[in-house]
Amino acid sequence: MANEVIRMKAELRTEQGSCAAGRLRRAGALPAAVNRIEGGTTLVKLDAHAFTIMLRHHASEHVLVTLELEDKEVPALMREVQVNVMTGAPIHVDFGEVSLTKKLRVEIPLHLLGEPEGVKVDGGILQHNLRVIEVDCLPLDIVENFDVDVSAMKLSQSLFVRDLALGDKYTVITGKDVPVATVVAAAAEEVVAATPEEAAAAGNPEVIAKGKKEEAAAAGAAPAAAGAAKAPAAKK
Repeated sequence: MANEVIRMKAELRTEQGSCAAGRLRRAGALPAAVNRIEGGTTLVKLDAHAFTIMLRHHASEHVLVTLELEDKEVPALMREVQVNVMTGAPIHVDFGEVSLTKKLRVEIPLHLLGEPEGVKVDGGILQHNLRVIEVDCLPLDIVENFDVDVSAMKLSQSLFVRDLALGDKYTVITGKDVPVATVVAAAAEEVVAATPEEAAAAGNPEVIAKGKKEEAAAAGAAPAAAGAAKAPAAKK
């Protein structure tokens, strides 16, 4: 399902700088900028409350918004939202104007659905290898995520990019041989999960044991040397 068409009223603004932006926010407005197709940037302001409500319902990094600006509709992708580090409230947003008839290159998250057979029946572990996929598509065909059914995957089986059925609307850019998900045996997962620090720790007992043996040998040699030193010299 493609992103719904989101409409927001935008007004031109001439104020610039942190002080002017602060005044806008106190008045309930959100400073924003729109990078135009023909070049240049248009400074606008949005209703801060309406924008915050919209943002709560859309987790995607690529949200298509139709800005109603001076009796014209400007389709734009939301590029970046700056937030207050203390409150999390939006303080500035950047848009990029787009053509609805030209494809864009975007990264779309992959959402795994279902419990693999290799997990449910054979006790394996599902590894999610690829989190996002890069595609070319029209702005209206951008989705928040692709759902990928993994319920039929068996133990030791992998699902690759070439196995995804995304439809003719999307030209996949990510390599076709990149694994999306794999079902592995639990023991294999434990071996893979071992960190270099854990591997080093596992090797410490051998080093310690070897050191103790060397210390013991040295300790045994010391009394022998001391006894040889105390023995009387042989009479000639």
